[in-house]
Amino acid sequence: AIEKECRNVKDNVGLLDMTAFAKCRIKGPGAENFLDYLVANKLPKKIGRIGLCHALNTKGGVHSEFTIMKEADDSFYLVSAGAFQRLDHDWMFKYMPKDRSVSFENLTNSIGVLVIAGPKARDLIKKVSSSSDFSNETFPWLSAKKINVNLAPSFAMRMNFVGELGWELHHPIEYQNHIFDALMEAGKEFNLLPFGIRAMDSLRIEKSYKLVGTEMSIEYAAMESGLDRFVHLN
Repeated sequence: AIEKECRNVKDNVGLLDMTAFAKCRIKGPGAENFLDYLVANKLPKKIGRIGLCHALNTKGGVHSEFTIMKEADDSFYLVSAGAFQRLDHDWMFKYMPKDRSVSFENLTNSIGVLVIAGPKARDLIKKVSSSSDFSNETFPWLSAKKINVNLAPSFAMRMNFVGELGWELHHPIEYQNHIFDALMEAGKEFNLLPFGIRAMDSLRIEKSYKLVGTEMSIEYAAMESGLDRFVHLN
């Protein structure tokens, strides 16, 4: 079953529910300075851009991995592994300034996430949304835009963890069934099929994408995990 799901993602397009992601918003006049201190990579500078950033412990091990999207000058949307929500969010609270310059909002239960991935992903998203240009030139890797999916509001993030063309669709949870049904209906002509977390794990290993807790750990330094491009020693 996993092999069939992987093949369909590689040949057509697959749909993965990743609502379990831990999600939060860090906001306020001190948000950028706080996050710059918290993680080892540069933060995204332009609104709508995304960065892959790691929080390291005092020995240089990888404590947490965050996808950080800049929503506004003083607002950032953070996504991390669902299994590590308490760990990741506690880590932020531990270092958050006490002067109220930074606010934290837990969005895990209020935001749903559906991932479409595969060579036909662009055909699918163009069919369900007319609110944006999804070409590579105007919607590059690691960027995000507000779009409508069959009139439902969503944030489309040009990224995924399986190494194929695709988008993560982050939306208010109350729209999730509507968006799922719209994608499944529109995806019939592209052989859209759901795939699961084990297929995702197989595909990300083939792509050499690293996972917190396995290839990345507090047990060994980020540099040992080959994260040189994501770790700035300054």
